[in-house]
Amino acid sequence: MLSFIEVMDRIKDILSSEMGDKKVYDKDVAKILGLSKEHFSVLKKRGKIPLKEVANFCAKRDISINWILFDQNPKSLCNSTEKYAYVKYFKDINASAGGGAINYDSEEEKLYLDENIIKILGKENIKNIEALNVIGDSMEPMLKDGSIVFIDRTQKDIKKGGVFVISTNGGVFIKRVVLKTDGSVELISENPLYPKENINIDEIIILGKVVGSVEKL
Repeated sequence: MLSFIEVMDRIKDILSSEMGDKKVYDKDVAKILGLSKEHFSVLKKRGKIPLKEVANFCAKRDISINWILFDQNPKSLCNSTEKYAYVKYFKDINASAGGGAINYDSEEEKLYLDENIIKILGKENIKNIEALNVIGDSMEPMLKDGSIVFIDRTQKDIKKGGVFVISTNGGVFIKRVVLKTDGSVELISENPLYPKENINIDEIIILGKVVGSVEKL
């Protein structure tokens, strides 16, 4: 991390350009950071950077705080960030074998994905994707017991069919969903040992479309 003086000098340079290349003093920096001159003076003597205030300063100006604090090139940060992203992972929620309605008050974790999975799911679509556990063998061999499934919460149109995560009175399931001409819905398991099931469309809630999966090692 850069020193207090180095960080403040960068802030002074930014303020100077905003003020028409005028000379910027410590009192100007203190004011823009929302600090009293006295408090700023104490921080300067201690060499303690006011991180929260600097972060707010950067956020308001769309400036990389990593550049301010660590002299890191923003472009290099973008390249690294593009390689990794995360989705919300509800590890305590199981789908496919029932167990009650889905509860999005459950504590979520961040599931980080490498660039290959991101490409498959679509980088621009990551923000819409969540991850759940698959329990049971009803969707094997496509989705194996114990794997993690990715669902797109924005895709809920079942007219063209597909594999969806659905919530019913009997629990949360992953099924191939087919909309029938009479308005009912046919729920189909990939495993032929499980029979098809017809259900009224009003009795299910479409939670999202399955867009990918990974197997736990």
